[in-house]
Amino acid sequence: MSRPTYDVSVVTTVRDVADARLHRIVGALADVGLTVEVLGFGTAEGAPPQASAVRIAPRRGAAGRIASSLASPWRARGRVVLVLDPDAVPSAWVRRLAGHPLVVDLSEDYAALLNDRAWAHGLVGALSRWGARASTALAGRADLTVVADTHVPPMAARNRVVLRNLPYGDYLPPPTAPDPEPRALYIGDLRISRGLFDMIEAVAAAPGWTLDLVGPVSSTEESALTSRLACDDVRGRVRLHGRRPPREAWELARGAWVGFSLLHDTPAFRDAMPSKVFEYLTAGLAVVASPLPRQAELLTASAAGTVVDGPDAATAALRAYVAEPALLEMQRAAAREWAPVEDEEYSRFAGAVMALARTRGR
Repeated sequence: MSRPTYDVSVVTTVRDVADARLHRIVGALADVGLTVEVLGFGTAEGAPPQASAVRIAPRRGAAGRIASSLASPWRARGRVVLVLDPDAVPSAWVRRLAGHPLVVDLSEDYAALLNDRAWAHGLVGALSRWGARASTALAGRADLTVVADTHVPPMAARNRVVLRNLPYGDYLPPPTAPDPEPRALYIGDLRISRGLFDMIEAVAAAPGWTLDLVGPVSSTEESALTSRLACDDVRGRVRLHGRRPPREAWELARGAWVGFSLLHDTPAFRDAMPSKVFEYLTAGLAVVASPLPRQAELLTASAAGTVVDGPDAATAALRAYVAEPALLEMQRAAAREWAPVEDEEYSRFAGAVMALARTRGR
């Protein structure tokens, strides 16, 4: 095996290199002086600007994904291999036996997340959940196991670090004054369980409002979404921007009035604290959110948004912001006041990876 070329190889067998968490991770590693190679999908233009090298692979469907999960960790040229998806954990763990320290980042409870996938039923679903649990357990035996929140498994790991999805770096714009016309924003994956159609219905019934949706659309929702956006009540009022690198995506926060986080109460989301809520607050937006416990608790404590149960309540919130400008300004001011400034977790994570690269990844 050739001598390592980079300090760290960040490997994803599922994600686009424009993924926001991938960008934050690479930024934190680069900030402590590590050279980082990124292997993933998408375009090089969407990759983290701090990456020393980017290697893009074509997407090839289910069979290609399996092949990528097996091969990608072995293509990595870093002293430390950091994998972002459970699919690649078994192959990366075998490579660890050859002397390359392994870091596994788990941003979701993947077994629970499969309950939100239409295809994950019957035998296929059972096998997928078994695979997710097995990979998660194996991730606990990595040299460093990174999880995106306290509730994300594995709970037992050799060396477990919590790295929440707090903003890191300078990809978010500073708070700006709201546009003259009311506009809502959502950044993230677009699917039913994340409130896709709830957002559209809320805006449809709120005169004057428009909505910017930034992120990839689930293939299972594409047809229904196309049909809904062709209807007279939302035509031209809902704009799809597709996936964008974080900095480009968040430019749309300039002038927006509110940010949406209408995630449904699913096993994967019930205990979650969506990263977009932190980002909306940092950008100075009022937040309109579903009553998931943690985001509801945060918005109640900060007074920086409105908790709504369903699209009708979301519409009422949007109408209230237009009718009561003081309410909007009060919540936006509370967002600016609360906005998190927290680099400690990123520093601790980057320091742990640096220790592996400097002392063991030779």
